[in-house]
Parts: sequence; structure tokens; C-alpha cells
Amino acid sequence: MGPINWLAVVLAAVVAGALALPYYRLLGQKAPRGISLLALLGPAWLIGHNFARVGSATLAAKPWLYPMMSGGFALFIAVPLIVLLYDRQGLGWRASAVDAAYALLACLVMGGVFAALA
Repeated sequence: MGPINWLAVVLAAVVAGALALPYYRLLGQKAPRGISLLALLGPAWLIGHNFARVGSATLAAKPWLYPMMSGGFALFIAVPLIVLLYDRQGLGWRASAVDAAYALLACLVMGGVFAALA
């Protein structure tokens, strides 16, 4: 396992948080506040840890792993959890779809930050 790129972890969380503001405003939704955006450090750290486990040599040879791994995290972990929890709370499909789409975009953007700083 290689070292975690901590600069990329922090920057990925900041960029994903910055994406939330125009994304939610464009959809006429209330944008998350600062404390909510701090929560993005968790997924950014996990994605960074996964990239460190794969190693920089493999990532350099297979750059498609950045979107595949970060998008896969969203598609197969974050999005199903959002859908499940929103359904359980009776929040409706629109709110679920809006937040699930943001989760996917945020994770892909995080992967892009890691790729850019590789």
C-alpha cells in the first residue's frame, strides 16, 4: 500500500463541497451548509485510501481506475443507501434522485481530483 495523498483528500472534499452549491441552486433546492460539507472528508478519505491500496504504479498504467473506483463507491454504496433511507423516511423519489445524483457527481469529482494530483 502506498501513502494516502492527504492534500488530494482535503482538496477532493473541498471541490465536491463547492460543486454542491451550484448543483442544488440550479435545481432550486436548499444547498448544504458548512457542517454538512465537512462530512465529505469521510468519503474523500475512503476514496484516497482505496487509491493508496491500489498503488500509484497501477493507477498510472490504468487511469480509468480513478472514475471506476470513485464512481463505483457512489453507485454501489452511497446511492443505494440514500435511496433506502429516503424511502424509509417517506421523502419521495425526487429528493432521493437529487441527492443520489449529487453523491455520484461528488464521488466522480473526487476521483478526478486524485487523478489530477497523481
